Amino acid sequence: MNVPTHAAASRNADRALSVHGVVVFLFLYVPILLLVVFSFSDASNLSVWGGWSLRWYRKMFTNDPLLRSMRNSVVVALVSTGISTVLGTAAALALERYRRWLGKRTFDALLYLPVIIPDVTMGVMLLMWFTTINWSLSLTTIILSHIAFNISFVAIVVRARLANLDPSLEEAAADLYADRWQAFRRVTLPLIMPGIVGGALLALTLSLDDVVITSLVQGPGSTTLPVFVFGLIKRQVTPEINAVSTVMLLASMVLVFGSLAFQREPRAGANPEAP
Repeated sequence: MNVPTHAAASRNADRALSVHGVVVFLFLYVPILLLVVFSFSDASNLSVWGGWSLRWYRKMFTNDPLLRSMRNSVVVALVSTGISTVLGTAAALALERYRRWLGKRTFDALLYLPVIIPDVTMGVMLLMWFTTINWSLSLTTIILSHIAFNISFVAIVVRARLANLDPSLEEAAADLYADRWQAFRRVTLPLIMPGIVGGALLALTLSLDDVVITSLVQGPGSTTLPVFVFGLIKRQVTPEINAVSTVMLLASMVLVFGSLAFQREPRAGANPEAP
């Protein structure tokens, strides 16, 4: 094959890959875009455009069961994220900084279990556990269930940050007569804080969006927003669902982008004190 023919084949391959990428993105995001646009439609029919209106957003914020489920989601997400962030960070420190302790490999394997197993399996396991100990299903059982799977995600993110941290910095703090707590508080914690915040935002996103596990461990009056929307779709599909889905989508995007921003490494050679 001569050079011009090879160059033409390479250009054709690049065009084909570009077209394929555009088609995939359109397939994934056009339905989401249509959902957002039709959430501002004044029509009661999901497939008919009735002009721009905030009608369904106003109706959403006057729907008492929906607001109650939204409040439950916020409570569950904040409490479970706070506890799982502390426990996940402690687990990451134990696995990454303390190399030899009894049961380390077993604990390491179990920590990844919630990430690997299907949500249905974990939800059934948690439901069986609460039933076995005669614990009534309520908002508390949802919070405990979210903590159970969020710890793993926080630990993975924080552990990745610790893996890139130079241990000599902690050793230098010890040489300057700092005890372990002072070295952690003044050296380690500030350096891994982006990973902690990123893991917390990821946990918050997962908690706000969870449907499968929550639907299995919820009790009367403890319905969260995603479960409420799922039940609403099964009963009646109205444009109000578009408005609720748009709000949930916006919240998830903000949290995900915030998590990515906190996990981003600073550029090499960049001076953080520079204007």
